[in-house]
Amino acid sequence: MPNESAAENNVVVISHQPLFTRLGTLLLIVGMVVVFFISQLLGIYIAGKLLLPTAESTTLGDIFFFGSNDGTVVSISIMIGCVLLVAISALVIRMRGGNLKQYLALTPFSLAVGMGMIGLLLLFMIGSQALTYVLDKSPLAFVDPLYQSVSSVWLLVFAMVIVAPIYEELIFRGLLWSAIAEQFTSSSDFLLKSEYRGAMVASLVTSLIFAVIHLQYGLYEISTIVVLALLFCYARIKSGSLILPILLHIINNGAAMWQYLAQVA
Repeated sequence: MPNESAAENNVVVISHQPLFTRLGTLLLIVGMVVVFFISQLLGIYIAGKLLLPTAESTTLGDIFFFGSNDGTVVSISIMIGCVLLVAISALVIRMRGGNLKQYLALTPFSLAVGMGMIGLLLLFMIGSQALTYVLDKSPLAFVDPLYQSVSSVWLLVFAMVIVAPIYEELIFRGLLWSAIAEQFTSSSDFLLKSEYRGAMVASLVTSLIFAVIHLQYGLYEISTIVVLALLFCYARIKSGSLILPILLHIINNGAAMWQYLAQVA
């Protein structure tokens, strides 16, 4: 349970009895990254088999090739992946005897902290957009074939703006963040410095992994994602809640999608 001084400073305090050993945490990180990619592939396969014309889905390679460029298939696959990843994350925590709500920090957050973090996100988006313009980058070019082939634009918007942020935050600022942070909190050390140390290490590690898994982007975009991920981590630390990073992620994706749609309209 959080101690009083930590609660006053809006800091996430991890239970003093870690759910995972250090080896278990390493295996969890590797396992969840693998599961993340498998869920995407499985989602594409299931949605592709259901939605692609028979002529385009005769082989496994055809399903992945055509499906990954079909907006409707990708949108449905994101939803399938979300269900799988949420279920697996919940199962892992339950199997270790953890409290799902507490471990994932599914708690309310302060309105003042929320408004402050939204303001910080807006500053980031303005700076990022200015740099993107100066460098003449097109970070959302991968959306073009999806937008052109999706049966409904709103389906793509819902999947990429609402659904994707939920399961990405659940894994990276939720399960993995908590598992890493708790490794640096000694059961005999009740000083806040140990909590901050764990939070910093968890933030750095999860942000780097989160950026690397975005294979559809180039080096510049991945660098930007690292900064954005660190901002999401700061939001979790400051608010003590995973709900705020989810909200910020939705706002960020929504702004990016709105800008994209405004350009192609």
